[in-house]
Amino acid sequence: MAGDTAEELEIFRQQWQQEVTQRAKGATNASVNIPARPPRPSQSSSGAAPPLIRRQTREAEEYPEDLGEESHHDLEDKDEERRLGEAGERKHPSNKREPRSALDHYELAVERESEGSLGDSLNHYRKAYRLDAGVDRIYKNKHFPPSSFKSKPTNPNPSNAAVTVPNPAHHSLDGPPASTISELIASFSSLPIPVLEVPTDKSPQPSCPLSTIPSEILINVLLQTAIIDVASFARLSLVCKRFAYLVATEDRIWKRVCLGPEFGFSAMHYNWTCTITGGPLPLSVVDLDADLDSLELSDTTPLPDPFALSPTYPSYRYMFQKRPRLRFNGCYISTVNYIRPGGNTASQVTWNTPVHIVTYYRYLRFFRDGGCASLLTTSEPADVVHYLTKENMHTRHAGGLPSAVMNNCLRGRWKLSGDPYHTTTGEEGHKEEVGEEGTIHIETEGADAGHANPKYIYKMALQLRSAGRNAGATRNNKLVWMGYWSYNKLTDDWAEFGLKNDKAFFWSRVKSYGIGE
Repeated sequence: MAGDTAEELEIFRQQWQQEVTQRAKGATNASVNIPARPPRPSQSSSGAAPPLIRRQTREAEEYPEDLGEESHHDLEDKDEERRLGEAGERKHPSNKREPRSALDHYELAVERESEGSLGDSLNHYRKAYRLDAGVDRIYKNKHFPPSSFKSKPTNPNPSNAAVTVPNPAHHSLDGPPASTISELIASFSSLPIPVLEVPTDKSPQPSCPLSTIPSEILINVLLQTAIIDVASFARLSLVCKRFAYLVATEDRIWKRVCLGPEFGFSAMHYNWTCTITGGPLPLSVVDLDADLDSLELSDTTPLPDPFALSPTYPSYRYMFQKRPRLRFNGCYISTVNYIRPGGNTASQVTWNTPVHIVTYYRYLRFFRDGGCASLLTTSEPADVVHYLTKENMHTRHAGGLPSAVMNNCLRGRWKLSGDPYHTTTGEEGHKEEVGEEGTIHIETEGADAGHANPKYIYKMALQLRSAGRNAGATRNNKLVWMGYWSYNKLTDDWAEFGLKNDKAFFWSRVKSYGIGE
């Protein structure tokens, strides 16, 4: 015991001498080197810290700004925060940091893969698996835990159930049967618009002006909403049961939307309406409808309306959802990725052959007047879609402008097939097959678009399809390749382009595209 006491006194004396020396030099936050002391057998590891260390901890809590400089490493480039929204619109900057763990690299790799940047995605995948070989299971358990998946019972009607238990065999785990949906919607017809319930009896009753509006005015309000944005009109069915009934059964609104020029079939063209460059059609290329006036027809029976209700389309709501049509409030984008082998250089010593991941994009935007814009570029959608307008096509932008990606944009025209009442001819008078409904014929300028007398014309044939998890509700959002050709006007020759690496087009909404464009 006497030896331990002498050792503690010697340590305390050294600490006191060092502290007096530091104060004499004027140092306020200097660290004190404490010699290591062997632990006593009777002293636990959780004992109190020396008084000097506790004093430094209090100073660090009271004056944290004096202990180090503040640094910011999570500031991102604003150009990477752009979305396909309004022109110049940015999303809120996120607090993303540089990936450090295997899970961070894996999440970033999945994000870059969804954007089409396979090169960056592959690098992050490699880093993630080098840090942790089982990172894919960690990612799956984090974002797709087993609890998020509903398990269906193996025996929905057990034989040992009590007699009073109702038979659930006719119940569907995915919602009510299709035969009862119309009955369910019909039961909402007499329901009013509910008023917000008050939390207590003493609370004042909130006002609800919509509940007092007559049905005629309310339908007109919903009609104007559908004309401006049909998607917002459809989402009104989530407000209450009364709105769900009006959205599902008000055929006057759906007829206006279906046959209107904003989103409906009045803007669909089943015949060429302009030239490839957007000008008016010459008389020699106009369809043969104009010659019908000079003929004496014995049968004067008017042709049926191609957009009238029929067994195929029993309602205008069903016709608007199911009949093939183009979308004008967005852009169709095709992301193409493929791998090609690279070559070794003389100064490179390696056992394997390098490969190149090539990524490029195809853009198609359709206009209501029958024109279209086609662009092939390596620029990402955030740098292209806001400049994909008629004003930016072939204006020979300077090299440093953001709209310089439009230098290679080709003007063109489009038409839908499937109209049995029109006979069409091509640019040079050649006959064309009408084809099944939903096929889009596109003619654009060729590679010599900037010449005085261009001789090439590109022709594309695409089929309207549906894609996504809920393809039944999301229609006409995909364009599948049927063919791609080049026509030489001087030699009257056709040449077909190979579509080995080309992928389908997918529609993406762009808020900056107005209704009138």
